[in-house]
Amino acid sequence: MRRPNILLTGTPGVGKTTLGKELATRVGVTYINVGDLAKEGELYEGFDEEYECPILDEDRVIDELEDKMSEGGVIVDYHGCDFFPERWFHIVFVLRTENSFLYDRLESRGYKGKKLQDNIQCEIFQTIYEEAMSSYKEEIVHQLPSNTPEDLERNLDQIIQWFEQWMKDNN
Repeated sequence: MRRPNILLTGTPGVGKTTLGKELATRVGVTYINVGDLAKEGELYEGFDEEYECPILDEDRVIDELEDKMSEGGVIVDYHGCDFFPERWFHIVFVLRTENSFLYDRLESRGYKGKKLQDNIQCEIFQTIYEEAMSSYKEEIVHQLPSNTPEDLERNLDQIIQWFEQWMKDNN
């Protein structure tokens, strides 16, 4: 039985991981957080002193995921989306959060200074949404609000409904 691959993307702190883990549990698919995958496999090509974080080796991430993605039934969670092969995903959800919520979430994670400001600006200027729109077919890219627990439930319901329809249409 074929199952779709879903990309959850958006600025850090918008709720990708919370949504992705719960969605994977509810529909019975594999959840992959690219940041965790990179950490476990040490898939880095250096360290960014300015942002105080490792630099992802995108080619090694793609190599690591290729087999899983071709099997289907995978939810991928990452704040960037332009390096993944377009053929991998059946649908892309860009989570969006109002700046006041996002600021508090990022601050509670220890983001400060330039890193905090750049991530807030990334959300203000819709950087991830525009990246998704230029990387994938427009009709598979959708924005979802992610501010409140009610948004989370609505997003889960909406994506599960899409998932179930995809399963009917493709099996």
